[in-house]
Amino acid sequence: MAAAMTQKACVAGVAVKAAAPSARRQARFVAVRVSALAQKAEYIWYDGQEGQPQKGAVFNEMRSKTKVLQKPVTSMHPKDFPEWSFDGSSTGQAEGNNSDCILRPVCVVPDPIRGGDNVLVMCDVLDAQGAPHESNTRAKLEAIINDTVKAEAPLFGFEQEYTMLSKGGHIFGWPSGGYPAPQGPFYCGVGHESVYGRPLAEAHLDACVKAGLIISGINAEVMPGQWEFQIGPTGPLETGDQVMIARWLLHRLGEEYGIVATFAPKPVKGDWNGTGAHTNYSTKSMREDGGMKAIEAAIERLSKCHPEHISQYGTGNEDRLTGKHETCDINTFRYGVADRGSSIRIPLPVQLAGKGYLEDRRPAANVDPYTVVRLLIKNTLL
Repeated sequence: MAAAMTQKACVAGVAVKAAAPSARRQARFVAVRVSALAQKAEYIWYDGQEGQPQKGAVFNEMRSKTKVLQKPVTSMHPKDFPEWSFDGSSTGQAEGNNSDCILRPVCVVPDPIRGGDNVLVMCDVLDAQGAPHESNTRAKLEAIINDTVKAEAPLFGFEQEYTMLSKGGHIFGWPSGGYPAPQGPFYCGVGHESVYGRPLAEAHLDACVKAGLIISGINAEVMPGQWEFQIGPTGPLETGDQVMIARWLLHRLGEEYGIVATFAPKPVKGDWNGTGAHTNYSTKSMREDGGMKAIEAAIERLSKCHPEHISQYGTGNEDRLTGKHETCDINTFRYGVADRGSSIRIPLPVQLAGKGYLEDRRPAANVDPYTVVRLLIKNTLL
């Protein structure tokens, strides 16, 4: 009885000096075993302020905090994880006199950094009344996914470009106080003189794979220090969830490498490419034989609502969409086959096959992925 009580006290954190050596060893074993059974769940959300002046160009919209679950949840089902709360007044999502916001799990993946049974829990944000918060663009997307949308089974491929910066805000790898050689040899380049930041890009790719994200690839981009990763093909909600988790992983791993990732659309003025988030989009009708007609019909509808898309396709996008550097002017809508200076591009293999998908080249890198998906569905299917 005394030994059992001593062991219990040790597990509870009480000093073990009075216990026998064997009891202390047993107590340590039990404590370690109990600790090993606990699960760390990183609750991730976004504050909806990417690119906003109050945060500055280099900061990101991702937030997270760790919840320890003494009894692990192994189902990986979001509804099996508890809701949580956070101080919205510290994230620009609530006032101080009523600051609680609710985190509702919507997507759970293995944590590739902590490993084990630990998980990343993507959440959307509810207000104090349990309704979707005004920054909750995921809920707006979910609300329009009706039977018509489901019948067309839309798929998306999201090309997330980003620029690496040193902690001082200088583009990673660029010479101090100067510029590298003119862009040209850097896109998909190889070699110390051409590629900056590959270790972080590779670590990020590995983390996304280990997390089970549908990541299609990575590549060095046109401007040195600029990279891209691709998520998809994925469904509407999955696209947003996975892009947001991938963004969080990029920022989190940047802590280890001393690199800041920015989604600013034009991080460097002058003769340098901007940073975008080209979005590939297809429906069942587009993917079937004769799908080119559905693609052309979708483009026709998109041409009529260009201002609506531009207004929500990222802060500072006017600095990127200039008609130069593989973009179309922000006030112009046009499409073309294999034309990277168009608003909507039809890839050459798609035209040759007569079916497939279209590429919306207008979104800026700091765009909300749920918003891009929602607008494409809304203005082509509904």
